[in-house]
Amino acid sequence: MNDILIVLYPWIKSLHLISVISWMAGLFYLPRILVYHVERSDGKDQINEVFLIMEKKLHSFIMTPAMIVSWICGFLLAATPGIIDFSHMWVWVKLLAIIVMTIFNIWLGLKISDFKINNNTLSGKQYRLLNEVPTILLVIIIVSVVLKY
Repeated sequence: MNDILIVLYPWIKSLHLISVISWMAGLFYLPRILVYHVERSDGKDQINEVFLIMEKKLHSFIMTPAMIVSWICGFLLAATPGIIDFSHMWVWVKLLAIIVMTIFNIWLGLKISDFKINNNTLSGKQYRLLNEVPTILLVIIIVSVVLKY
């Protein structure tokens, strides 16, 4: 198994980067859609249905599959001999940030469900603030990987 991971390493890493970029794009965009949803719809109009479709498709067909592929490729990369030294702190910082990002992804799915049953409790301003969460996590992940702190 180790030999095949070494041979496939560049392909796994490429797929990992593609899936992370796709996931991040969704994490940046979905909270912005939720801002517009809460500010432009009363929950009963036609635009509400359009927002619900956009949010559900983005989350279900792009973000969550990209997240799953990111995790699978990440595990395979971590299992590749000689790639990661688990005694370094940066690995654990990155992992913690990825776990928080995963929880944020799941939470966004729950927010979509709240809109579907007309039970949203957050304002546009709150969604704007939450839109910064993926950026902060991305900075933590990139800095920890590049600087290896």
